[in-house]
Amino acid sequence: MAQLLTGRKPVLEALKAGRPLERILLLRGTHGGTIEDIRKLADQRGVPIVASEKQHFRDFAPEALTQGVVAYAHDRALVDLDQILEEVRQSGATGFLLILDQIEDPQNLGALIRTAECAGTQGVIVPRHHSAPVTPAAVKASAGATEHILIAEVANIVNAIEQLKNEGFWIVGLASEGEKLYTELDYSVPTAIVVGNEGQGLRRLVREHCDHLVRIPLFGKVQSLNASVAAALSMFEVVRQREKL
Repeated sequence: MAQLLTGRKPVLEALKAGRPLERILLLRGTHGGTIEDIRKLADQRGVPIVASEKQHFRDFAPEALTQGVVAYAHDRALVDLDQILEEVRQSGATGFLLILDQIEDPQNLGALIRTAECAGTQGVIVPRHHSAPVTPAAVKASAGATEHILIAEVANIVNAIEQLKNEGFWIVGLASEGEKLYTELDYSVPTAIVVGNEGQGLRRLVREHCDHLVRIPLFGKVQSLNASVAAALSMFEVVRQREKL
């Protein structure tokens, strides 16, 4: 089944990652540096490009959302947790993962995946149910990062956490009631950061299975951060400590 990729960056990153594309649809007259990069890579990979008039193009997606570029791709294959753990072993780097507990907004999902890829994590773990799927909206919000990071879909987040613990990971949940600040932990050990639902945070069982709950200090009247912002702060604290920035 084909998936529609929309936007210049997602299509370019799919080409860079070698993802199989059936064809690329370009709005006639669309140009720019990124478009030329898309043309060049598509030619190298044998992906046909079709120029389309505005009315025909709009039948597929609103122009404002596509930046004049649409690609037909095969559905992105998700992996299982064992594949991510094998990636950790093969990388030789200290384990670093992101676990998402029922993130329901595709925009947030995409932003979280983008940050996880930029922070150098080896993979993202999402639940099979009650979570936003990796839709074109999530791919676009990730700026193409979904093409460069392993995403595992699991039936049960708590079971996945226990498997990670058996592999030597410390599980760190972000929660407003955390006893420690997110900067007070030692992240030199294999670490999985857990981020909860946009409105309700971590579920009780997930929270109880974390080794540590940490909080981010807030000084304004609004007492919560967007899930992707909170995750970014915590993930780059891991990076800061490990890279001694």
